[in-house]
Amino acid sequence: MSGAQAFGWGSVARLGLVQASLGAIAVLTTSTLNRVMVVELALPALLPGILVALHYLVQMARPRMGHGSDMGGRRTPWIIGGMAVLGIGGVVAALGTVWMASNRPAGIALAVLGFALVGLGVSASGTSLLVMLAKRVPDARRAGAATLVWMMMIAGFAITAGLAGHWLDPYSPERLLLVSGTVSLLAFALTLVALRGLEGRVVAPPPAAAATERKPTFRQALTQVWSEPVARRFTIFVFVSMLAYSAQDLILEPFAGTVFGYSPGASTQLSGVQHGGVLAGMLLVALSGALAARFAPLQWLGSLRGWTIGGCLASALALLGLVSAGVSGNGEGLQAMVFALGAANGAFSIGAIGSMMRLASQGHGSREGVRMGLWGAAQAIAFGLGGLVGTGASDLARFLIASPGSAYAFVFALEALAFIASAVLAWRISAPQAQPATAPVNPRADGCAMGAPTRLST
Repeated sequence: MSGAQAFGWGSVARLGLVQASLGAIAVLTTSTLNRVMVVELALPALLPGILVALHYLVQMARPRMGHGSDMGGRRTPWIIGGMAVLGIGGVVAALGTVWMASNRPAGIALAVLGFALVGLGVSASGTSLLVMLAKRVPDARRAGAATLVWMMMIAGFAITAGLAGHWLDPYSPERLLLVSGTVSLLAFALTLVALRGLEGRVVAPPPAAAATERKPTFRQALTQVWSEPVARRFTIFVFVSMLAYSAQDLILEPFAGTVFGYSPGASTQLSGVQHGGVLAGMLLVALSGALAARFAPLQWLGSLRGWTIGGCLASALALLGLVSAGVSGNGEGLQAMVFALGAANGAFSIGAIGSMMRLASQGHGSREGVRMGLWGAAQAIAFGLGGLVGTGASDLARFLIASPGSAYAFVFALEALAFIASAVLAWRISAPQAQPATAPVNPRADGCAMGAPTRLST
């Protein structure tokens, strides 16, 4: 590429705007429409649960989307196209939700289409955005870049939820469609502005090279990537760690309410404490990376692999604290433990994302999109299963164990074990030394540090 120079902070912030736009549409679809179906339309909560699970299931297409961008060489068209599909999906999902009030079967069918389009849009745009970050952000900035982009996405969640909530009150179907359409249109326009001239143009290969180059099929590319020990182990790590990460989401507030008598407002504030901890953990990793780049004696602070492993172990310790609170029934330090859990999750997340960016270019050449898509698909499946596993395990434990505190403690203990297993998996992964594109991957080479990804796709 011309303009293939490393991204500065301004370019990273522009990609953060795209990620915020993606999050704005996704949060309106997965959260606001969820509430409308359950509260205003009095539909079973299972319906939006299935629709949200569908949008995760569709993201199994991420590797295929990544392969398409690998073959074309440019990521911008896939990001823009994905945002267009995502915006259309958000509007279609809102239209389906409104239609449920008068024609439930037709409305549900249209909502299924809308949520599927949302999943496809997130797959195309989110995967290519991460690949662009991975290819253009230098090592020293990866932790900070991951933090900036993900914090901007969280800001997109918060701003959209606040403004949409304001304009939706008092609720009417017309307002829902207007807000959904406006958010999608603004998000797409912001994406176009942010990406303008950012990637540069692709330089065509020499005629001789183009004549001899044989582009692999998707199946061939996926088989090549899966045969790489680092990529395969990292995929397993992503799935296990994200399953542990997401399983706690739907049971923390019920735990506080059932065991310690927290009111709905108090348990919501507890969730806010956890999110505050996540942001603190993200900032801690970014600050450590900046110090490591500036001062040679502190280089160990910049180890993404170290932050990933340490974050997983710290998450397990915080969950064991919740186990102790559940068994003893003593909730005095609950907020501190929840904040610590959030901070550990945030640290592990940024270390994982930064390491994902580093590992995307390791192995067979021109497979960055397939690798990133494979890891994104593993994360999406884990998030889709996480809520079901967490809530299902808590229901089963409460059925088998008389004490609610002990029942929740059992589930938290399982999640802690999953985080410990994730730390072991992360310890076993190391990036191979740089090799020619055609050289086989050496699974024993001990090159640079590794980590794992987090969310956050939506």
